[in-house]
Amino acid sequence: MVEKEFSDKELGKIIIRENVRARRIVLRTRPEALYITVPRGAEMKEVHTAIEKFRVKLLHSKKKVERKQINLDYKIDAEFFKLSLVSGKQNNFLAHSELGETKIICPPTADFEDEELQAWLRKVIEEALRKNAKIILPSLIYGLSKQHKLPYESLKINSSQGRWGSCSSSKNINLSYYLLLLPSHLVDYVLLHELAHTKEMNHSDKFWAILDQLTQGKSMELRGALKNHTTDF
Repeated sequence: MVEKEFSDKELGKIIIRENVRARRIVLRTRPEALYITVPRGAEMKEVHTAIEKFRVKLLHSKKKVERKQINLDYKIDAEFFKLSLVSGKQNNFLAHSELGETKIICPPTADFEDEELQAWLRKVIEEALRKNAKIILPSLIYGLSKQHKLPYESLKINSSQGRWGSCSSSKNINLSYYLLLLPSHLVDYVLLHELAHTKEMNHSDKFWAILDQLTQGKSMELRGALKNHTTDF
């Protein structure tokens, strides 16, 4: 097997290359394809096993390399967070923020092809998300906690891209500020999911029964809808 190409429904084009110096299977995500370098004599069964083992990470990596360029056409239009870029006359970038909305004013000479500028713009957006989340999410979860009589000990807002939220056995809840990118009904679902953990820590049938009560029997439907979203922009 010198080189082989095939397609995966989720990962897209996959190119396998044999390298006599390779000692193990190496997976690299690029915009055009997933490249897999394998040692001489490696079997396809080993390749498929490696793909399945790292599928979640590969999907996350794929989304990163396929990120949409942030330029004057770029917008975020979520219910709790809106962002736009506009052209200005000044020589520097300016950011104007209000609760739930951020506007980045760009100089006419801005080179949006520049990777350093793209990285800086993402940091500006992440910081705006963080600031907004620290105001919006505590109020939302407090209201749901009171409404359903599900108290929690503490709340922290973090930058997790691996999970929307978590709840410890001590009823300490962590929420990702990327939640603001979700539709409001899915934000509520995540918050109710973590609040349900204050009564049942695992994902047993009892847990899902509790969450079903909190979501009018829509826990599985909402869970499925959440899978169509990522902690990224």
